[in-house]
Amino acid sequence: MESENKTDVIEYFLLGLSEDPVLQPILFGLLLTMYMVTMLGNLLIILAVSSDSKLHTPMYFFLSNLSFVDICRTSTIVPKMLVNIQTENKAITYAGCLTQVYFSLVFLSMDNLLLTVMAYDRYVAICHPLYYTVIMNPGLCVLLVAVSMCISIVDALLHALMLLHLSFCTDLKIPHFFCEITQILKLACSDTLINNILLYLVTAFLGIGPFSGIIFSYSQIVSSILRIPSAGGKYKAFSTCGSHLSVVSLFYGTCIGVYLSSAITDSPRKTEVASVMYTVVTPMMNPFIYSLRNKELKGTLRKSTIGKFSF
Repeated sequence: MESENKTDVIEYFLLGLSEDPVLQPILFGLLLTMYMVTMLGNLLIILAVSSDSKLHTPMYFFLSNLSFVDICRTSTIVPKMLVNIQTENKAITYAGCLTQVYFSLVFLSMDNLLLTVMAYDRYVAICHPLYYTVIMNPGLCVLLVAVSMCISIVDALLHALMLLHLSFCTDLKIPHFFCEITQILKLACSDTLINNILLYLVTAFLGIGPFSGIIFSYSQIVSSILRIPSAGGKYKAFSTCGSHLSVVSLFYGTCIGVYLSSAITDSPRKTEVASVMYTVVTPMMNPFIYSLRNKELKGTLRKSTIGKFSF
């Protein structure tokens, strides 16, 4: 097969979660329901934080940003999946695929970095409570979010620009439900060594680095909590970071699951199922985890809901 650079005219074909026509209506209904729940849950978090002055704190500022990123991350992938299922057309243009790669990387990195920032916030709140308002001032909070965004944009831009230099063969079927960068690299006819090196370096920097920061923060948090004399004090301290710890476990657990499934098995379907967890399920579950485990947020959401439906 002759290599040819067709990046100006080619289309990719997303094979999706299943090619069985019987399962398509079920997948469409399930994905649409999950997408609507994700949108509604995260929008409620953002509205609750913005409307209640008691929630104008660093923790909820980061949470509202996390909810916004989750909305964007899901919207980058799920709507195209729904259109493909509904129209029975698996094609996606080169520009559309590259755009999906770029934004999915931006928002995935943002999720990762925001979880790290939130771990640092909890570390300061529990380990240095007397200096919390001084350290976590509004300027620093905005700066942390801005730096996270800049790092994510630069990371995604590097990968997208590197993809522009690749040549592709005629077989452009992607055994996935979205344009995932590793799947795109497998379709290239030209040398992808530099792309893979960049991918591994960035994964180490944006994966291992932030995760190590979270582990360090929680090691210090646990150490501080164990020094609290009363059981009630220990429970109160731990409850302030329980929701975040649950979200971190879900996010990194699903990401590690995707990595292990792709490394251990050659089955694309198993990798796709694992990918659904971190692309669709995790953004949907985050609002439930925070609202169910957080009394202040739960109270604000209840008041907002009652207020909207009262006559």
